[in-house]
Amino acid sequence: METAVDLANTLRPIKGEDALETVEQLQGFLDDHPPAGPGEPSSSATDRRTGRWRRLTRTDLTEVRALRETVRGVLERASTDAVGAAMLINEGLRRSRATPALRHDHGRWWTEVTSDTDRCAAHLAATTLSALASVIAALGPTRLGVCAGPSCRATFVDLSRNGSKQYCTRTCAHRASVAAYRSRRSNS
Repeated sequence: METAVDLANTLRPIKGEDALETVEQLQGFLDDHPPAGPGEPSSSATDRRTGRWRRLTRTDLTEVRALRETVRGVLERASTDAVGAAMLINEGLRRSRATPALRHDHGRWWTEVTSDTDRCAAHLAATTLSALASVIAALGPTRLGVCAGPSCRATFVDLSRNGSKQYCTRTCAHRASVAAYRSRRSNS
């Protein structure tokens, strides 16, 4: 789920920043977000020693950028259009040929959603979209959102106990609090 949010937030629309413009940036993103689950990466598309994707191309970059639009769409729509967000998730999982699997390693069981293709975008889609689907199923669609900060469009997943998160970080929440305080003081 962290990978999904981080992927969506590689695009900062208000600031006009895009951290996925080159194949090198994609490789850096994938290096910072290794395949999930205990043990080694299960994909033949990754180097089993390093977990790095082999020979990423501009096509991989284009596919991951398209996935980013889907993930960002889910995070932006879920709290206001849960059915639309579910359609985005389901279509993305179908396109990636995602398959759930039950795994066991070191006395621990877990589920993993993988893709049977060598495309890095398909594997990334399987993990990010299934994670977002799990949050919606377990906690509800309102747990996915976009920062309420007026100069920020970063996305977040709210795993708090009370589910009242409105800002992507404490920094954005603090900025909004200070702005509201200053507004009240100037009006009095």
